[in-house]
Amino acid sequence: MLIERNGIEIELITALPASADVPTSAYEKRITEVGRWSEKHGFSASLIYADNRLVDPWIVAQLLVQATERLIPLVAVQPAYMHPYAVAKLVTTLAQFHGRRTYLNMVAGGFKNDLEALDDRTPHDRRYDRLIEYTTIIMDLLRGGTVNFEGDFYRVRDLKLSPHLPNDLLPEVFVSGSSEAGRRAADHLGARPVAYPKPPGDQEPYLAPAERKPGFRMGIIARESRQTAWRIAHERFPPSRKGKLLREMARKTSDSEWHRDLTALVDVKVDEADPYWLTPFENYKTMCPYLVGSHHDVGRELMRYIKSGCRTFLVDVPFDEADLENASAAFDTVLARASV
Repeated sequence: MLIERNGIEIELITALPASADVPTSAYEKRITEVGRWSEKHGFSASLIYADNRLVDPWIVAQLLVQATERLIPLVAVQPAYMHPYAVAKLVTTLAQFHGRRTYLNMVAGGFKNDLEALDDRTPHDRRYDRLIEYTTIIMDLLRGGTVNFEGDFYRVRDLKLSPHLPNDLLPEVFVSGSSEAGRRAADHLGARPVAYPKPPGDQEPYLAPAERKPGFRMGIIARESRQTAWRIAHERFPPSRKGKLLREMARKTSDSEWHRDLTALVDVKVDEADPYWLTPFENYKTMCPYLVGSHHDVGRELMRYIKSGCRTFLVDVPFDEADLENASAAFDTVLARASV
């Protein structure tokens, strides 16, 4: 669902909790709760993570679709895990049974140890070359007809997909846009580039065309008063020596440009008049910056990102329904009175 007011059109997406962070017996219930909260408060899709520690994201997508009326599963897709034909088959099968669309979050990398365990030692930029081939095959299959493709990583011959996917259920594709290789892949595929935002005053204008709806990933803790929001933020994400050590280890092993960029910002002094906050990232509690403050404070910063060209907001996993209700209120606050 797109939100359009005063000539501004944006899309709000939230994230489901990772299975490793929730007791097994409670995970399905938690998926259902977050999905229904998201749908209720104007979010159109929910991101489903994938890595070696987690349950299969496609099973989670099935549970999410069953628990909601219109929410779109945004499934993380890693080429190391399955053939592109299998991805296309899953998309069209969900559409066949539920008449629902799927979004695809195409993941070129991941945790270094995960890739090494799979004996995937492809260099950073070449992983994006592989992602282009992989995604091209998926989308060609979903568009129908016979697919022939020969690249450096994949070859298919006279390949067809059944059952047919209706054109109105064709997925949108998301690709990390933090590195030059990622932006190049997104441009090649016509995908939505998604990046991790810098402080609004330091954010360079987003160069992707507006029709591609480029996005930022961030957490939001907004409440009616600044003091309440910051109290909740500090209670939820207290400093942790263990977390800082884990973040430092991740910095040393990661080849992701977004990780290096955010790590370079963690020593910036926090002023509660400034909503941009990296303490959860610094302490290895999240993988993105947060905006914290009143609806007005957060809305002001969100408008700066909108003016830089951002049209898609991927909001971090909510702690409770109030997080999504108040995040939605912050967007309403700024969209009700602003234009670009």
